[in-house]
Amino acid sequence: MEWLFLAAAIGLEVSGTLALRMAVHGRRPWYIVVVTGYVAAFTFLALALDAGLPLGVAYGIWAATGVALTAIASRLLFREPLTRVMVAGIALIAAGVLVVELGAGH
Repeated sequence: MEWLFLAAAIGLEVSGTLALRMAVHGRRPWYIVVVTGYVAAFTFLALALDAGLPLGVAYGIWAATGVALTAIASRLLFREPLTRVMVAGIALIAAGVLVVELGAGH
């Protein structure tokens, strides 16, 4: 269950961040989505921690996955750059998440 909570936290944080891009470009009502997304993301992160996920694992995966998904979604939705160096960084993030999870020893 803790992994579902963490997945929800990641999805909501990415959604809030993408909505922030919309809000700062003159679409003020998107700030409601930003605030709602971030509050819900932290709520689900807290639920994941309460369900037993270690803080270092949860936060590391949440932050790293959020960065990678936001970069990919920004490319798809907003046509922002996604260079080879950025893709390599995303691959390193994925490897780092895997190493953190393996090191947690559940």
